[in-house]
Amino acid sequence: MKRFLLALCAGLLAVGCANTRDPHAPAPRTRRVVLVHGFLETGTNYKLFKKRLETAGIQCLVPHLSPCDGRGGLERLAAGLKHDIDDAFGPDQPLAIVGFSMGGLVARYYLQNLGGAARCDQLITLATPHHGTDSANYYPTLGAKQMRLGSRFLADLEKSQGNLGKMRVVSYRTRYDGVIFPPESAIWNRAENVEFPVLLHLMMVSSNAVMSDIERRLVR
Repeated sequence: MKRFLLALCAGLLAVGCANTRDPHAPAPRTRRVVLVHGFLETGTNYKLFKKRLETAGIQCLVPHLSPCDGRGGLERLAAGLKHDIDDAFGPDQPLAIVGFSMGGLVARYYLQNLGGAARCDQLITLATPHHGTDSANYYPTLGAKQMRLGSRFLADLEKSQGNLGKMRVVSYRTRYDGVIFPPESAIWNRAENVEFPVLLHLMMVSSNAVMSDIERRLVR
């Protein structure tokens, strides 16, 4: 009986020690990432990457930009993005943003002109036409016109990029894009520019090499 009581006390003490956290240790940080989709998309291309990030303990939001062809202008999409972010995470919880193609421009407008930079510590763009693309000439919506080379929207976005402050910014591109033309349009002087030999525009969202590099930056 005596041995049993001693074993029981030792077991309870071990459990208590295992559940005791150092009161001086910093609280674990919840990481939030917003994945912004591109032109004529709904966000389904992020399915695998979202699952991958969530497995790493990152809380993800994939807003639906509507209308996805940008017919109301990229400013309207950015306002909708702000609403979705505030609705999901509140008005001031810190987060990071990954924007693909048009989604990178929408994210920039939200950050630079709608106050989003105050809560965002990192912006990552994927195959985003920071200086426009010739392919936008073949679609008639306002959003497509804003993505054309030399558009006023892009010029104004360039002027307000100082609102990003000291935010970490990375721009991923591929010279084999096929949609962003010229492919150098994805080079952004404000960002750390990274090139991967991905064969197609849409594959930038599914490339294991690209996703691994982004994940490394988000979880560090």
